Amino acid sequence: MDSILDQGYHDLEYIVVDPGSSDGSRELIQNYSSKISKVILEPDRGAADGLNKGFAVATGDLYGFLNADDLLLPGSLHRVADFFDQHPQRDFVMGNGYIIDSKGGRVRPIRARNFKMRPICYRGSDWLQQSTFFRRELFLRSEGFNVENRTCWDGELFANMVSVGAKVGYIDEDLSQFRIYASSITGSGKFKEQYRKDIDRIFARYQGHSWGPVDEVWKHYYRVGRLVSHASYYARKWVKGMF
Repeated sequence: MDSILDQGYHDLEYIVVDPGSSDGSRELIQNYSSKISKVILEPDRGAADGLNKGFAVATGDLYGFLNADDLLLPGSLHRVADFFDQHPQRDFVMGNGYIIDSKGGRVRPIRARNFKMRPICYRGSDWLQQSTFFRRELFLRSEGFNVENRTCWDGELFANMVSVGAKVGYIDEDLSQFRIYASSITGSGKFKEQYRKDIDRIFARYQGHSWGPVDEVWKHYYRVGRLVSHASYYARKWVKGMF
């Protein structure tokens, strides 16, 4: 919450959604209530459903979302707003960032690039949900978050946005940090089988067929291309000691 509220952005609408946490979150939200625009405290069908509820009451022109464990880096909202001001033809933007551990240590950088349908489906895109923002109109054209998706609701939404004509841009700066640790949804691997089903379903929808042997070849093609295109970027990060 501090990473959002300390942005110093002059026109922030901050909406907090909590379905019934028992870890002290409710008390923390209450302590910050004077700085929060809207609070939704009610049961939901999962994270995707909660996000739909939050966006349903949002009134801003630019949207983004952050999970409880994750962080925005200082100045991120100003960079995003400036990008959209300078690129009125873009309605979707991705920035860079880091994966961090439970204590906030940087594990590795993520550079957003090549967010197009085929690379998305063949796992050849790099992106960070926490560093992704989009215009209100694009969200309204999309199908919203799929409440049946319990593993990659963000990726499914973004793929759907691309399918309805999102005009993607990139900010080549670090905007956020994504925390992964043993008990987090991503880090635990608890939903690994369901995740596979979800991404296979998304693939079939946008590629028009189920995953097969030829698709394995395409997957490796896009992954090699991804590594080659990012090699110099990651090398610079290592040299500068930024992770």
